Amino acid sequence: MSNQTVMPAEWTPHERCWMAWPCNESLWRGNIEGARINYAAVANAIAHFEPVTMLTPTHLLEDARRRLCPQVSVVAWELDDSWMRDIGPTFVQNVESGAIMGIDWRFNGWGKFPHEQDQWVAEKLLTHLGIPRLASPLINEGGAIHVDGAGTCLATQNVQLNSNRNGQLPQSTVESYLKEALGVNQVIWFERGLYDDHTDGHVDQFACFTAPGKIVALTCSDSKDPNYEILQSNIELLKNSRDSQGRAFEITTIEQPPSAYFHGERLGKSYINFYIANGGVVVPSYGLSDYDSEAYRVLQSAFPNRQVVQVDSQVLVTGGGNIHCITQQQPLPGNNSR
Repeated sequence: MSNQTVMPAEWTPHERCWMAWPCNESLWRGNIEGARINYAAVANAIAHFEPVTMLTPTHLLEDARRRLCPQVSVVAWELDDSWMRDIGPTFVQNVESGAIMGIDWRFNGWGKFPHEQDQWVAEKLLTHLGIPRLASPLINEGGAIHVDGAGTCLATQNVQLNSNRNGQLPQSTVESYLKEALGVNQVIWFERGLYDDHTDGHVDQFACFTAPGKIVALTCSDSKDPNYEILQSNIELLKNSRDSQGRAFEITTIEQPPSAYFHGERLGKSYINFYIANGGVVVPSYGLSDYDSEAYRVLQSAFPNRQVVQVDSQVLVTGGGNIHCITQQQPLPGNNSR
């Protein structure tokens, strides 16, 4: 049997969604209560579409169970932080058998934050599930990659090639690792992600596949905004790129919401950081009726066969992430990867 694996697109059927309960009080700077309200709202929204399991430190189990609906399972777990997209495994499938496996990327706290417990989450979860572990030599996070399930991956040079991750490796080597692990044959490289992004520019903040050959991308019409040039450049790159099948991309854009600051830091507000569930899409909202409603309209059009649900993310962004960052899908086994 072939050992080749492929990461299914996020819109393929899921067995469940994995999340991790907020436990790092210093990260939320006095508003961990608001963070838990936001996390619970996201988990409960996803649970309308598919099972959800919340990894939770033992001393917070009662609090999590009280806030979460019965469709969300709660499991005791040691954590530093709560960004499951990055600390959990990236689930892939064996191309021939459809069996699920998990990539255990090397996790180093985005090169800047504590990770004594979180560096082991992926390995321990795969052991807990009895799912084969594929150890990668690459320092990487789940939010740093996006795939179409048909051979194409999106990635950012300022993340993958950063001196705080894989800066000692040539881009060609990093690309080879990504291709092998994810089962892709084309990587589209953006130079940078959003300005002042804690993660150095995760792709799930500004570009996402909605189907093979189709991408929704963040745009900015304010030429004075620090993200204006970055986002214009990224969209231009997509216009001049082709996917693994040689197709030009159909690009749909969503306007970046107005800039906002918290404790002097710019918040990474984006509507691209959503989660595609079984039959649904859970999307950020910011209490900005015009921007929120336009993002809803665009994404409902992009996913006509799914129910789009908006969930307040105003506290999530103060921690440096959003809905996609706090979730990780586990695909159903079977040959649904392409």
